[in-house]
Amino acid sequence: MSEFAGIVEPLTAGDLYSCALGALAALLPADTRAPEAMFLRQQTVSRGPGLPLEQLLRRNRHLAHPADAALLELGDALNLGPVELLAVALAAAVETDLMCGRAVAHLQAPLGGSRPSLGLLASALAQVGEHVTECLLTGPAAESGLLQLLNEGMPLSERAVAVPVPVCLALNGRDAAWPGAALDLQGVPETPLPLSILREAERQARGLGARSQSVLVIRSVNAAEARTAAHAIAAAAGQRPLFLEIEQSPGSGKTAPALNGLAPFLLLRRLMPAFCFHPGPGEWRTLPALPYYSGATLALCGVEGSIESHGETAASWRIPVPPRAERRELWQVALADDSLAAHLAADYRHGSGRIAQLGRLTHQRRMLDGRQEPVLQDVADAAWTGQGSGLEALAQPLADRIPDEALVVGAALREELSRLLLRCRRRESLIEGLGASATARYHPGVRALFTGPSGTGKTLAAGWLATQLGLPVYRVDLAAVTSKYIGETEKNLAQLLSRAEESGVLLLFDEADSLFGKRTEVRESNDRFANAQTNYLLQRIETFDGIALLTSNSRARFDPAFCRRLDMILEFPLPGPEERRLLWLSHLGDRHRLVNKDLNLLAAAADIAGGHIRNAVLTAAVLAQVQSRLIEYQDVLTGLLDEYRKLGRQLPPELRRNS
Repeated sequence: MSEFAGIVEPLTAGDLYSCALGALAALLPADTRAPEAMFLRQQTVSRGPGLPLEQLLRRNRHLAHPADAALLELGDALNLGPVELLAVALAAAVETDLMCGRAVAHLQAPLGGSRPSLGLLASALAQVGEHVTECLLTGPAAESGLLQLLNEGMPLSERAVAVPVPVCLALNGRDAAWPGAALDLQGVPETPLPLSILREAERQARGLGARSQSVLVIRSVNAAEARTAAHAIAAAAGQRPLFLEIEQSPGSGKTAPALNGLAPFLLLRRLMPAFCFHPGPGEWRTLPALPYYSGATLALCGVEGSIESHGETAASWRIPVPPRAERRELWQVALADDSLAAHLAADYRHGSGRIAQLGRLTHQRRMLDGRQEPVLQDVADAAWTGQGSGLEALAQPLADRIPDEALVVGAALREELSRLLLRCRRRESLIEGLGASATARYHPGVRALFTGPSGTGKTLAAGWLATQLGLPVYRVDLAAVTSKYIGETEKNLAQLLSRAEESGVLLLFDEADSLFGKRTEVRESNDRFANAQTNYLLQRIETFDGIALLTSNSRARFDPAFCRRLDMILEFPLPGPEERRLLWLSHLGDRHRLVNKDLNLLAAAADIAGGHIRNAVLTAAVLAQVQSRLIEYQDVLTGLLDEYRKLGRQLPPELRRNS
């Protein structure tokens, strides 16, 4: 046993570092007077016969200086031996101690650099333990990434070893930025969580602590809400989350996080890894393996897809929409207006993340208008912004507000629309007091189908409903949603529906039979994939928590199973004479010279839908404005003639005779 191996004095300040430097000093020729040699000799520890280093570390751990406590604790967690402890101490020291790096470079001259090579460590630590090179290549320090081998392609003895810089700082008790990861909630908007969700986060934390290598999937469409919940779970476990964005979006400029060496970093700083995924429907993601990390792990994702760990599906927690009382508290925090908070909590079913986002946008709108307090219109305007690319990329916003007088329909249809409006407003409290059969599998979404010929006001009625509810309305862009690639259409629809749920918008599917049509007999592979797409839609629309309106020219084109999933089906018939007269008056306004006889004749003879009446009036308005006069009956006939030509029909004889 060498003189270095028998250390009798207890470890003092920087003992592991001093021991490593003492091992290097033993390699110096006796007559060397270089500054680097003097530095190493000054750092040598007192020696004497007796206690080996390994035994000292095991028996006198409680006497170790606090400067060594972090590395010794990490050594216990990773089961590091004396050789690995000293190698790590030396490799970490050269990153922060200039003279240590110069001393290593002096010993490795002329070939080596300032980081220790395997050859240098093998010589210096030969008397500490056997098979030094093998231990450093295959031991826990290397397998966990605590020690990393550099200079690939060079001879093994000349390859340098290094400790990741964040780990070096962590050994000194300091936080550091891990490449591609975010510590705590840096850069994430503030998202207050209600008491019910915080209590559930504490319960989930207890479940994670019940066994090693436990995994919890946190599901939410709102990324800020999910990260805040992850922070609450980690805090309840006495840790902090480290967010790792595994799936980087193209063009983001970000790199995927490095996982080699992450486990020691997590252990040193008492961090809980939180992996962020973006799976689509029917897609699986697997949690990356972190050798030597046995603590709890979080996975953050949307409501679709599956997350697997250790060959099985991980436990999942979907962050719910808070009840009305807690929503009121969240709105109060966001807007500091109790009466407005009460109104918004009752009429809008938003989650914590969306309320916080709308609160920030509302204050921005208020400041733009120079007002001290927010008003309801600020919230309505804010709802049109900040939806996220997952919604705008797949749907078109219809920002026009439709007043009550613009909707001209028959009395029966008006009554049905009023019932649909009530259903939308009461959708959350609808099952209160009902029986078990009614409450089972209930989702507070509303799904309605508008059917009828083109131009009968289906889209207009959707805009009217959204205006009455104070919700933004988005018309689904079928060209953007559908894809020729298998599975992409379902993925786009999943993103669209999830975003719509989180944002609280009204979704309008125009010509919905192209997506929700009848399933066909499977005769070729394309039929099978088309039916799979329809099956997914039927299942997903049933659990949709928002408001979805579908329009079609024919109810017969829909699968019967889909019709069962609808809350209401409203028929939009062609208008009768009375409705047509009201439509003419509603479109013409006051800038016309038509008398009652003209209006009655148009209503009785021109059996066309409201959309065609609108086009005819616009054509008449062009003719009148060119001559700077009011609209006359002949202008309307000209517009009507154009509409009848488009329909492939002849203008009614009574209208031609009157002209």
